[in-house]
Amino acid sequence: MPLHFTDAEFAARRDAATRALKEAKLDAILLFAPESQYWISGYDTFGFAMFQSMVLTRDGHLSLLTRMPDLRQAQHTSTLADADIHIWHEREGSNPAQDLAQLLADLGVAGGRIGIEGQTAGLTDFNGRMVREVLGDLTEASDLIRSLRRLKSPAEIEMHRRAAALSDDAFDAARSLTRAGAFEGDILAAMQGAVFKGGGDYAGNEFVIGSGPGALLCRYFSGRRHLDASDQLTLEWSGTYARYHAAMMQTLIVGDVSATHRKLHGLARDALEACEAAIAPGKPMGDVYAAHAKVFDAAGMSHARLQACGYGMGAIYTPIWVDFPMFYEGNPLLMQEGQVFFLHMILMDSEAGAAMCLGHSVLVTRDGCERLSRHAPDLYTQ
Repeated sequence: MPLHFTDAEFAARRDAATRALKEAKLDAILLFAPESQYWISGYDTFGFAMFQSMVLTRDGHLSLLTRMPDLRQAQHTSTLADADIHIWHEREGSNPAQDLAQLLADLGVAGGRIGIEGQTAGLTDFNGRMVREVLGDLTEASDLIRSLRRLKSPAEIEMHRRAAALSDDAFDAARSLTRAGAFEGDILAAMQGAVFKGGGDYAGNEFVIGSGPGALLCRYFSGRRHLDASDQLTLEWSGTYARYHAAMMQTLIVGDVSATHRKLHGLARDALEACEAAIAPGKPMGDVYAAHAKVFDAAGMSHARLQACGYGMGAIYTPIWVDFPMFYEGNPLLMQEGQVFFLHMILMDSEAGAAMCLGHSVLVTRDGCERLSRHAPDLYTQ
């Protein structure tokens, strides 16, 4: 089985989750988030796009209800015993929520206080309504496993370091091709190829690439172009190893560097360093956002910045690699040693038609944070 962690680590995770379940006074929890399923058992699939649920009971028993295509997927990638993998029958008029109710009855927790992960792409509104119609009242418990996943074990931190190394490799590949006349498709292919050649995975969302006016966008969009003799290229990407991410972001300049781009880069770098200085165990995440906003607003760039400046990193599945929560105004959540965050300083000045973005992933340490990238947040020109 391609398990990325030891049996002892998986056992410790299940024990921690079981304790959290008892503290929440729940008899069981329905895990619909693929990240939760992966963290607690190693189960690795995109089958969450269909109906499937993992059940953890207060006595620590773990079961999976899924479709036939994921039977062997669970056997191959997870710690689950064959007897704990259950298949719901697909036919016209079938209702997998009824199979889930039967599983809860077989586990001896039917009628108990059941938690559910509702804040996840692994549970559509349609499926969620179906589950509640069959099972009745459920307790929202999306943060139960998520809060445990925020604090990374030494083995997980190593996965993030390997992901960061792949991010750096991808950036080196991009820089080697970025020049006047270069085709964005070649740059993307080189970046993704560097990750795959290093033993990595697909990231939780598409790599973002945009040049010219598209450099002011921070989402992937369809359509490739060739770089002009004087151009700007914004990239946001993440190396991914064993599903763990270490996202990075950079705007590269092709041709002569304008005074506007130099100014924006200086501000982005100052904001990035201010955010790093604001990171420490026991401090609220809102402090990091405030540090970012202070730099940009003092320079009169409030119109060009965003309302968040980063978020958690982890083992994340599509559609996005964001591991919530985010650095936003007033976020009271306290940071902890062993967490990993992506910091992005994004300036999109529509009036000037100029973009400048800097970002990398950091590890929260005892006294502050450590950059996971080997690249400095310099102004990269081609």
